[in-house]
This record gives sequence, C-alpha cells and structure tokens, in this order.
Amino acid sequence: MRVAGTPYIEWAKLRKGRWNLSTSGVPHATLDDIGVAPSEIPLTGDNAYGYPPLLERIAAVRGVDSSRVVTATGCSMACFLALAAIVEPGDEVLIERPTYEPLLRAALHLGARVTRFDRPPSRAFAIDPAEVAALIAPTTRAIVLANLHNPSSQAVDQEALCRIGDAAEAVGARVLVDEVYLDAIFDAPPPSCVHLGPAFVSTGSLTKIYGLAALRCGWVIADQPLVSRIWRLNDLYENSRPFAPDWLAAAAFDHLPALRARSRALLDSNRQRFAAWAAGRTDLAIAVPAWGTTVCARPTAIDANLLCDALRTHYDVTVVPGRFFELPDHIRIGLCVEPDVLDEGLTRVTQCLDGSPSDSS
Repeated sequence: MRVAGTPYIEWAKLRKGRWNLSTSGVPHATLDDIGVAPSEIPLTGDNAYGYPPLLERIAAVRGVDSSRVVTATGCSMACFLALAAIVEPGDEVLIERPTYEPLLRAALHLGARVTRFDRPPSRAFAIDPAEVAALIAPTTRAIVLANLHNPSSQAVDQEALCRIGDAAEAVGARVLVDEVYLDAIFDAPPPSCVHLGPAFVSTGSLTKIYGLAALRCGWVIADQPLVSRIWRLNDLYENSRPFAPDWLAAAAFDHLPALRARSRALLDSNRQRFAAWAAGRTDLAIAVPAWGTTVCARPTAIDANLLCDALRTHYDVTVVPGRFFELPDHIRIGLCVEPDVLDEGLTRVTQCLDGSPSDSS
C-alpha cells in the first residue's frame, strides 16, 4: 500500500502555538556551542559516500568501525533508508504499537505487510519479547522499534532486545532500532543495539538530545554488506549531500560532552518541575519517565482531542494529540523547552483543565 506522507509531520509543522509543548528535541545549539566561527565553514569538500571525519566520529561514539556507518538526512531518513534496503514489497515487517508514525508509514509505503506488537500503557509501554518472538515467521524481514520509545520515553532492557534479536536471526530477519533518544539516558547509558548481535541495525542523529536539528546529521549503523546497499540506494534520493552540514556535524562531535551536559541540565530541571506539577493533577494519568524528552499523559475528565483543541484555540498551547501515536486517549508533552515556556505552558494547561479563562482568550 502506497501512502502519501505522514499526517503527524504535517501537523507538527503547521500547528505550533506560542507556548509549544509539542517539541521533542532540546533547544537549538549555536556555532559558539560547537566552537566554530562562521568564516571557518567550508562550502565544498569530499563527502560522496560520507565525510570521513564525520563517519569516524559517529563510529567512535557508537564503538564500531567507520565502514559500518551511513550518514543520512536526519534519523527519519536513516530509518527509511534502512527499511528500504531490507524490505521488498510483500515482506512482513513487525512494528511496535504505539509508534512514531513515520516508521509505520515508511513500511507501508515500501509495500510491506505490517504486523503489530503492543507496548500498552497498562504495562508502562514495556515490550514483552515472548510476544514479539511468537509473531516472527519465516516471512518476517524486519522488526522495528524505538529505544527510547516515542512517545513514552520508556527504555527497552538489554535482555529483551537480545531475545528479540535471537528470534529474528533464526529466520534471517533484521531488528531496526531507532536510537535517536538513547543518549537521553545520561547515567550509565546502554550500548547501541548493534553490539547485541548481527541482526541489529541502529539509527540515530544529533537532532533530539544535542540541539543540532539544523544540521540534519543522521546515521545508520549496520553490517558492511547492508551499509553498501544503503549507500547505493541513497543515490536515488540524495546523490550529493550538502558539505557544510557534514563538516559542522564533525566539529560538533568534538563538543558532545558539553552539549550533553547542556541538555541534561535542562531536562533534569524540567523533569522535576513537571513531576511536581503532575503530582497535583488528579485529572491526568501520568507516569513520568526517568529519562527522555517527552511524557505521555491520559486525561481522565475530558477527551484528549478536545483538550488539545481547547489548549491550542483558547490558550495558545500546543501539545501532541495521542492519535498521531495510536493513543487517541493520550496527549504527549515535551520536556525539552526553555523553563519559562514549560512553566507558562503548564499554567495554561491547568487553567484549561480547571475551566479558567486564559489571559489570551
């Protein structure tokens, strides 16, 4: 089944209020944050199949050889390219539910037969590896999930991943793990899934945790034969990447500890502020995760879509309707905004839930 685009991405581009609690990436870093002056940035160079210094830095951070890295325009394109290199029309793909909509729609666009496995709110969005393994068949070519999960920010433990990987390897399938939020586990972060076995394929980027969305630095990590296939496939989509963003991304990797510390300070503070606010709400069912950039909440006294519409229309606040993540009775709230935006946004959510008029209404 061919699909035309993704309704969620269209919504996200067009529906931002002044108090935007829908975002899932930390505020933008600057050239000063990565130690670069504008006059230093070159416009041209050799990045035909990746800019070598960038490939080497990605590989070093993930603990692999640079020959296993493909760069791509953001993590969503990295996921699409990986799927396109793995899946033929009619192949079966298992995808978690709820999920980030572009992952599902990419598989459908490629003509895959999609089967779902659940990460229900009642289980704190945990994966049951036995349920996944039971769905894997000889026709399965890929299992797709995110770690950290989007929208809940819940992690998948290493044992569960290993069990899924073993079941996938037995039928020659791949496990594609979107790890774009993985670096938000600041204390003792787990290694990339690619160290768990040959079935695993990882994607990531500098966008969400490092504030460098403008560089569109995404990547796929896989075995060398699949990497070669992805590079050639990408020639159809992007036969010549802009050089300056790759050069800047390589420079940014030399400042990742400082960028990571910047993000941690913001997210740790905002998580505490949000948890204190959430503790006083009896009309929202919320499990505040220990990490990540977003939180799922279920309104208990008002329809989630009505709440989102009221917030946007009368309070100039944007939160993500859960319907875009197959959670129609939930909303997703971002924790990665500036503290004053979070505070004012939550104040307005309170006013809306309590039926109080907004200053802007």
